[in-house]
Amino acid sequence: MAEKPWIEINCDMGEGFGRWKMGPDEELMQYIDVANVACGFHAGDPTIMVRTVRLAKEHGIRVGAHPGMPDLLGFGRRRMNIAPDDMYAMILYQVGALAGILAAEGVPLNHVKPHGELYFYIQRDATIRDAVLRAVRTFNVPIYGLPTKHMVEDCQRIGLKLIPEFYADIDYNDQGELVPVAESVPVTPDLVKERIRLFANKGQAKTKAGNLVDIPVDRQGFSVCIHSDLPGAIENAAAARAAITAERTKVSQH
Repeated sequence: MAEKPWIEINCDMGEGFGRWKMGPDEELMQYIDVANVACGFHAGDPTIMVRTVRLAKEHGIRVGAHPGMPDLLGFGRRRMNIAPDDMYAMILYQVGALAGILAAEGVPLNHVKPHGELYFYIQRDATIRDAVLRAVRTFNVPIYGLPTKHMVEDCQRIGLKLIPEFYADIDYNDQGELVPVAESVPVTPDLVKERIRLFANKGQAKTKAGNLVDIPVDRQGFSVCIHSDLPGAIENAAAARAAITAERTKVSQH
């Protein structure tokens, strides 16, 4: 029997550090299904990780690890050259830290989702991709990411489930690839809704240049990412939830 169509919202959370807060995590919980919790390299610290896991548990939100580059100052969004063996160890280290906190709180690890530059790094470098995927496989959970041809093939080779993502609050280019946050045009809630509707119905996105491009994500089931650190995050998440509810209603009526 074919799996029923599904759409969810995932959101990057726990991305403060010490006394500095990043993102309205508490307010966003009502709109999301999955929280990606920062693991201390690009953002987050032990206390914030515990607090974010408890917050997600209180709201019945699934929790995944959100490992990033070792770059607090650049929020994990700057390019760095890292040896594959070091990258493998960094992923084990970060995800392992969150896994320990989750175990203490009685919450299962749901998935792993790379953050920022690491998300792009695994797309363009086969050796880094292999290192990250092998590390994630250790935890026996899926990885969230872009279902590009090489990503799909490598996940199958390694025996790792890939959860495909669609991005509603940053841009795509004319090749159907994601544009980094710093180069994307700020979104409005209406634009978030429009992007989700367009993708859910036609499998397309309007690019930064204004063209329509096919996005290689299976519309049978996908996760919509909303960034908690962008302006208007609460309004964007609310708009995404409204658009997804409308799409689910349409599916249930057929």
